[in-house]
Amino acid sequence: MKKEYLLFDLDGTLTDSKEGITKSVQYALKAFGVEEEDLDRLCCFIGPPLKDSFMRYYGFSEEDAKKAVSVYREYFSARGLYENKVYEGAEKVLQSLLDSGKKLYVASSKPEYFVRKILKHFQMDSYFRFMGGSDMEEVRGQKADVIRYVLEECGITDRDKAVMIGDREHDILGAKEVGIDSVGVLYGFGSRQELEEAGAGAIAETIFDLPALF
Repeated sequence: MKKEYLLFDLDGTLTDSKEGITKSVQYALKAFGVEEEDLDRLCCFIGPPLKDSFMRYYGFSEEDAKKAVSVYREYFSARGLYENKVYEGAEKVLQSLLDSGKKLYVASSKPEYFVRKILKHFQMDSYFRFMGGSDMEEVRGQKADVIRYVLEECGITDRDKAVMIGDREHDILGAKEVGIDSVGVLYGFGSRQELEEAGAGAIAETIFDLPALF
């Protein structure tokens, strides 16, 4: 696929954020009397909007889910965002894409404040023309909302030249809703079945497979 505008998810696509996110969820659940010792069980929270995940996986009401997100952020803002690591080879791949003339952006379901803070912490912010995310109030909470926001903020009107790259079904479904192509990556937290059933335009097994796709 020939693309000029590449939108990247953050968690599970650029960074391995498992430790920070699952510990933040564990902290929030504990505040509601839910003890979850197995962090692997909380990987389902990586990627989708947090409020939706508290409701879907633990049966929270919308009101309690909003409170849980606030408690989550207590831990995440102090510790969780740094319990994170850049995928090996990510910077090399991003530089290769820039060298080939691609324009790079971030479109994450994570609040934009944290997106920018994380990428600056890892000294990766310079690769991107714009780093977009959700807002703290989660008005811009769904992935399609974030993708649409990034496209509009950056004046990208030719959607045939844009692609969303991510590891979970909501990345693929959000791209489809907005009308752009998508690539699912298998080195993150989603499965091939999940990505294919969502309708990914292509699948990358490793981060090093990405440049050849565009």
